[in-house]
Amino acid sequence: MSTTTARPPARKAKGTKPFIPDLVYFEPGALEYEKGKRIMEWVTSQNIPYQMTTSHNRITNLPGETEQEKYRMAKRTLVVGVRKTLKFDQSKPSAEYAIPISTGCMGHCHYCYLQTTLGAKPYVRVYVNTEEIIEAAKGYIEERKPEITRFEAACTSDPVGLEHITENLSDLIRFMADEEYGRLRFVTKYHHVDPLLKLKHNGHTRIRFSVNADYVIKNFEPATSRFEERIEAAGKIAHAGYPLGFIIAPIIWYDGWQEGYAELLQKLADTLPEEATKDLTFEMIQHRFTKTAKATIEKRYPKTKLEMDIEKRKMKWGRWGQYKYVYKDDQQDALREFITERIFEHFPLANIDYFT
Repeated sequence: MSTTTARPPARKAKGTKPFIPDLVYFEPGALEYEKGKRIMEWVTSQNIPYQMTTSHNRITNLPGETEQEKYRMAKRTLVVGVRKTLKFDQSKPSAEYAIPISTGCMGHCHYCYLQTTLGAKPYVRVYVNTEEIIEAAKGYIEERKPEITRFEAACTSDPVGLEHITENLSDLIRFMADEEYGRLRFVTKYHHVDPLLKLKHNGHTRIRFSVNADYVIKNFEPATSRFEERIEAAGKIAHAGYPLGFIIAPIIWYDGWQEGYAELLQKLADTLPEEATKDLTFEMIQHRFTKTAKATIEKRYPKTKLEMDIEKRKMKWGRWGQYKYVYKDDQQDALREFITERIFEHFPLANIDYFT
């Protein structure tokens, strides 16, 4: 009598849990808003330690012996404040304006431009005066009528990862649903989209997911949702009727990049439900860095495999007054042409908004 050994069932990967901060700071003014009071109730119900601060821009003396320890603690620190500056920055090429509902991110993506734009303030800030922010957005919409005005909500943060705390995206989606000339856009690396699925949106909010080759996600995107979780969330978003998009960013040149990006597009085609392929957009952003970013990244992630060899790159003047380093023209052309061909091979009706 022969015996066979049954294979143990495949281990199911653990789900990426929603962000729960280790420490919270409140500006006193934030508690004058209903949203600020509600977040305080949530913080106390979770038994999270909190302190008061005079300004969301001045958080000092975070725990930690070394700069790396303080940086990691900052990424676990939430600051609840009032957004005083209601003049919106431009957000080309994604949208006309960035709408400021949060700043900072709990993710640890090695390449992220927030490494330098946030500098010594890498903690996560959320703003509770949503009604005032919405009023400012109304002003920008009125100014540009009858042109459509698009607002990007994820320029300086990943608001999906904070929605269970703030409900800021829900407020913006409901507002924009009734705006004939207003549109909302945001991108995420998190799958926690359930609070958004039953909202009235009228197709005025496009939700995009950041995706990449396995090599990039595994090596450079700690503390974000897994690729499979993001794609499952994309299916939910499409089923809820939202316009859907994907940002392939940063596109990285590495040994085996053709196989990696071909596999990425194949996986998308194999796993997305049919309804998710209608009105689908893609945005492509090649990897770039500044000298300041390179120094900061190497200090915060000393073992990173991220290639930042200035000699291998082309200089390009950036809008923030620094040169950035992008791939040389022949590499840019190869990346753009190869990935574009794969996109249209699997999604012939998709739009590619830009390659930059």
